[in-house]
Amino acid sequence: MCDTLVVLSGGMDSAVLLADCINKAHRCAAISFDYGAKHNDCELAMATALCQLLKVPHTVVELPFINRLFSSTLLQSGEEVPDGAYDAETMQSTVVPFRNGIMLSIAAGYAESLGASRVVLASHSGDHFIYPDCRPEFNDAFSRAVRMGTDGKVAIEFPFARLDKRQIGDLGHTLGVDFTSTWTCYKGGEVHCGTCGACDERKYALRFDEGKDPTIYAR
Repeated sequence: MCDTLVVLSGGMDSAVLLADCINKAHRCAAISFDYGAKHNDCELAMATALCQLLKVPHTVVELPFINRLFSSTLLQSGEEVPDGAYDAETMQSTVVPFRNGIMLSIAAGYAESLGASRVVLASHSGDHFIYPDCRPEFNDAFSRAVRMGTDGKVAIEFPFARLDKRQIGDLGHTLGVDFTSTWTCYKGGEVHCGTCGACDERKYALRFDEGKDPTIYAR
């Protein structure tokens, strides 16, 4: 039995969230999604290995229709992921339409089937201005819908909604998270490219400028 279903991408934010939930003595299971992102294979390998290490039950759900039908540079069917800072102008093309809404709907149904009372997602304050399905208004509305749709059996929670990515990185360091076992780069190469907006944000979060980021970057 579990009480918390963690949406686990294999990225640093969700890895820290899983570690934080376990540290707070929650009984966790994890769910990941293969939706055709360029970096899905890299992320999912990390998510699987992390769950094996922590002995957390892990389910991967395939959503091939997203890559086939949706438009985003993040997807294998899209154009190249842009380089540059993690800001609205650079990252707008990486938005996958209603991605969190789709994934959270599946997670809510799965949580109810497992008997878990809550689903947690690691979206943070830095995501809000770029991704519409990460904003507080969306989170509040979706949480209410899930409450109604499950007769109050499942709550959707966003524990990092008020944190920025550096605060999440600092929490992960405190919890002993091995960040070399997480993936961020949107380009999905053999190592992190070091030049895309996601890598730029990872460097900030893990204090690359202070020598605390263990990630290997191509540049």
